Amino acid sequence: MLCSFSKPKTAEVGAISRSDNNPVKAHIGVLISKYAHELTEAGIDCAEAECELILCYVLKVNRLNLYLHGESLIDDEAIAKIENIISKRIRRYPLQYILGESWFYGRCFYVNESVMIPTPETELLCKAAIGFCETRRIQRPRLLDIGTGSGIISITLTCELADANITAVDISEQALEVAKKNAAKLSSEKKICFLKSDMFENLNKTIKFDLILSNPPYITEEEYKTVPPEVKADPKIAITSGTDGLDAIRVILEQSPDYLAANGRIMFEIGHKQSEKIAQLVESDSRYSSISILKDLNDIDRIVILSCHK
Repeated sequence: MLCSFSKPKTAEVGAISRSDNNPVKAHIGVLISKYAHELTEAGIDCAEAECELILCYVLKVNRLNLYLHGESLIDDEAIAKIENIISKRIRRYPLQYILGESWFYGRCFYVNESVMIPTPETELLCKAAIGFCETRRIQRPRLLDIGTGSGIISITLTCELADANITAVDISEQALEVAKKNAAKLSSEKKICFLKSDMFENLNKTIKFDLILSNPPYITEEEYKTVPPEVKADPKIAITSGTDGLDAIRVILEQSPDYLAANGRIMFEIGHKQSEKIAQLVESDSRYSSISILKDLNDIDRIVILSCHK
């Protein structure tokens, strides 16, 4: 998403301004050009957009004010902070972990090394869930978020669906602490019950959910060897799932029907080229009545939506 930025016209590269009130001052365009070159040389895409994000973070301004007023905020201390971030980023350490924040569905979430960095593809899962609840006009929908991580799915849905009641589970206590911090930050803590559980392990089967959601791990062990350094910085448990990447998904398919309310849905994210195998697993289970698959912006099968006989 950062790649969509277009940069306003700035002073020529290399330009330095001097005024009576300000000693030497670097133009925003000069800084972005300089640091974007370093990031590009390190193999990082969308380098200029990342530089804008870094400068906005350090100078505590939005993108518009970065170009309108940012130059007046640049001093030696700011330059030192920017260069410290750049030095970490060129080693391909994720910018989100460096800044301690990641944007998702228009909101800023806290992240650290205990949780997977949110991806744009998961926004499609949230949109599908919101659409389902709104179309069906479910009163106080009860939702289950399996492997909540930083809490982005649960918190996004509580913000978009005012009357939603959500149970969010994760096997990692550290991840749950991050999720709780985000829930408090975005005023969602009273709407979400966070529970330490290895998927369905600690759930009460008497409680049925209108919607079961998950962004499960789905990268194979073989694929993991070739993923970018930024992906390898994510907790491995959050992204890999056995030799075919389907271990966690098999558990979801096996156990979800026991927790699903009548007319409910199961929705989860999948990896590249996994849809056909998942369709075969679903077709061999008589409890399932339908399967739909949504494609992402790259025309890749990304979201599975299932209904059950009830």
